[in-house]
Parts: sequence; C-alpha cells; structure tokens
Amino acid sequence: REIYQIEGGNGPLKVFLWSQMHGDEPTATSALVDLFAILQSNRESEWAGKISSSLTLRAVPMLNPDGADLYQRRNISGIDINRDARSLTTPEARLLKKLRDDWQPAIGFNLHNQNSLTTVGNTSKQAAISFLVVFGDEKKTLTPGHERNKKLVAAMYSALNEFIPGHIGRYSDEWTPTAFGDNFSAWGTPVILIETGELHGKSEMFLVKMNFIAILTALKVLADGMENNFDPAVYDTIPPNSSGRLFNFIFRNAALIERSKPQNLIYGDLALVTERRRAGFVRSTVIRRIGDLTNFFALEDYDASGFFITTRYQPLATGSFGELLFYRRDRKINWSSRDLEAEFPPDAVFSLGRWTKGEGLLRKN
Repeated sequence: REIYQIEGGNGPLKVFLWSQMHGDEPTATSALVDLFAILQSNRESEWAGKISSSLTLRAVPMLNPDGADLYQRRNISGIDINRDARSLTTPEARLLKKLRDDWQPAIGFNLHNQNSLTTVGNTSKQAAISFLVVFGDEKKTLTPGHERNKKLVAAMYSALNEFIPGHIGRYSDEWTPTAFGDNFSAWGTPVILIETGELHGKSEMFLVKMNFIAILTALKVLADGMENNFDPAVYDTIPPNSSGRLFNFIFRNAALIERSKPQNLIYGDLALVTERRRAGFVRSTVIRRIGDLTNFFALEDYDASGFFITTRYQPLATGSFGELLFYRRDRKINWSSRDLEAEFPPDAVFSLGRWTKGEGLLRKN
C-alpha cells in the first residue's frame, strides 16, 4: 500500500511528524489529517498564517498502512518497523530514514498509542497522554534541541491540563538503540514522543482532539518564538508512567467456583482486562488475575460479596475469557449441570465487558 506525506507552510524551521508506524496505533493519524485541514481552511487567519510563514511542516500520517489494514503492530512481513532503524530491512524504515536524511528537520514528533491501562505514577488514573523528550544516546547527553523540546512539552502539558488534569504522564526514557525516536535524535532531529492511552468514559475522538491540541500548541509556540516562556523543569515534574496495578474490571469478595472442581471454593477477587480491538469492533475481556487484589485498582469496581461467580464457557483461570455468571449465595446450584444457564438461570451475566443481565444488581465500589 502507498505511503503518503503531507506538507504545509514555507517557513525556515522544519518540523517533521510521523504516526502509525504500528498499525494498531491509529489515534494520532486522524489528528494529523485534521491539523493540516484546519491550517489550510484557516490559512487567511493571523495565527495560521504565522505558523505557515514560520514553519514548514511535513507529516507521514500512516507509515504502516499494511499493518493498519490488518490492525496489527508489525508490518505485512511481520517486522516491527520501530525496531528497524539500524538494520533498515523494511521498506517503511528505509523510507522514513530517507525522508529525514534528505530534509534534515530540526524537530521530530513520533506519535504512538500506549497500553490503555497505563497509569500516571502510582495513582489509579489512566495516562491519557504521555510525553517523552527523547535522548540521542545512552549517556543521555543534553543538547540545545533537547532543552527546547522540554520547553515545548511544558507548553503542551499546560494546554492539556485544561482538559485532562491528572491524566498526563511521562514515558520511560530507556535508550533503545534500534528505535527510530532514539536514532532521529542521534542523527540530529531531536524528537518528542507522544503516546496516547485511553480515558474511561471518553471516546477515541476525544483523544484525537487531545493530540490535536498538544501538537497545535507546540507549533504555535514555535511560530511565535515563545518557547523560552516555558520552564523546561516542568517536564521533569510530570509523573512517570506506571503499569500493572490497574484493570478494566474487578469483582471483589466473591465466592469463585470452578465448575469442574466445585469443592475447591475460592473466596477472593477477580480482575478482567479488555482486549484491544479496532474502533467499533466488539472488545472481549480476559481474566487477568485471581486472588487478593486489595492493592489494585479498576476502572469499574464491584462488590460481589453476596455472589458466586463462575465462568460461562472456559475454566475459571487466568487467560480464560471473562464471560461470567453470577448467582446469589443463598441459592442451591448443581454446578455439574450440563446446561447450567438453562437449568439454573443466573441472577446476572457479564459478557463482552458489559452486563447483559442483572445490571445494577452488584454495588459499585
């Protein structure tokens, strides 16, 4: 599939942006298309004219169109483009390097999606947006471009705090020698990484808007020459990303029944995560953890203390689908029944991440 580049503006400062080098990370693609459309439709306005006369923008909104079509991270050959900056075995990687080398942009924006359950620090808050000012070497050598990019992140952080306070994180800065962001910075184009997560209760289009606001803020600051008005130390105060303590759903204090061994009753908590799917597709859930989850969080947290929980199809075990049946504990159930749902209708059913029966029966914590 063809790969397209968009260009706008005729200013002296060159800014290069690329998105969706992982095919299943689409959020910023829409933001880039919207950005150029808005700049074009407002080209007669003072603010858009200033950006156009101060900056030249080039963007590749979808570097991995084959992966996007298949909704997979890797390209059609099964290679992670973002680990091919040195070997350049893929046509996408060779193209991306050529676009940089031929044009020599002063600033790069590398746009991705991160895990939806990434949190801000040790809180239960999802990291809807995370930033990273990418170093160009393992020693983390400070450069003027790196310092400028920290100021730009401070500006973007300030703008986004108006909309998603507490939901902005700082991405981990381990040196990855085969990644494009690290190598762009090493080759002379200091990079800002923007990772988009999720925000419970908000749509994908809301996150597209957050990307749009962040990028347009940075461009306007550059065009106005106002980057020195922002303190680079703000970047270092952004809480780091964290993971592993947030789930989509937790059902607490339940009596957990594995129907093949009903005598082995477990009293504890059950955590589910939602599998990633293309927007508009049904998202299944998977059992991720069983046990005492006192120190863990969930986007939706339920008190199941008055219920038995068993699985609908697969064994009650980590990795099984989160298709759950709920029975009040005062009921007498023959767990070995071959047609459990028909013979003993459940009080509630949780399927594909939603209640299909008994919604509201369990109290939310």
